[in-house]
Amino acid sequence: MEKNAFRGIVFLVLFAALAYIAMQLPVFALAGVTGKSFTLFEFFGPVAGAFIGAAGVAAVGIAKLANAAISGSPMSLIDLAKMTPMMFAAYYFWKNGSRGASDRLGIIVPAAAMLAFWLNPVGQQAWFYALYWLIPIAAKFLPDRLVLRSLGATFTAHAVGSVLFLYTIPTAPALWLALIPVVAVERGAFALGISAGHIIFTNVMNAADRISGISKYVNVEKQYVLRF
Repeated sequence: MEKNAFRGIVFLVLFAALAYIAMQLPVFALAGVTGKSFTLFEFFGPVAGAFIGAAGVAAVGIAKLANAAISGSPMSLIDLAKMTPMMFAAYYFWKNGSRGASDRLGIIVPAAAMLAFWLNPVGQQAWFYALYWLIPIAAKFLPDRLVLRSLGATFTAHAVGSVLFLYTIPTAPALWLALIPVVAVERGAFALGISAGHIIFTNVMNAADRISGISKYVNVEKQYVLRF
């Protein structure tokens, strides 16, 4: 195996392991679902794509699969689908950081989620809940700001997760209406956490780059390196 390929696999495994560890650290309870909590993974997951691109997206998926396997959770097609929201967030964070003009998925995913929400009878009665997913679309056209990128990523995960929740768990319109102010606070906190996490990891990677030159394998966004 070539040295570069080996190091790429090492970073993939490292980020997958960090994502798995983050999943074990609860932050606060998930509104509307008893016994479920958001974890540190919500802050760490999206930034993986920024550092190792598509491998970061894969690392998030691997961590989810590992967590399900270790916990003995079922692995139906629906359960596999429920693992994808953070992968879409990691993809969005990666692509929006590169400002790739060819990236359409960052727009298609939230737009498709809005349509799917409005096609559901329950979603139709709480239709304006899905307007939150205009945020990741708008962020694609606004100036490159880390907090906007983070908002776009966390609302992309929210869009995919909400639609999966809507179609797999019986709910009432009142639940979605009650969640509207909760989502604003929750996703705002996530965006700040993602931004902070990205800055912290960027500075850690930058310090490591000075020692071992890892920027050959990991993208270090120098504009977020703190100067003292």
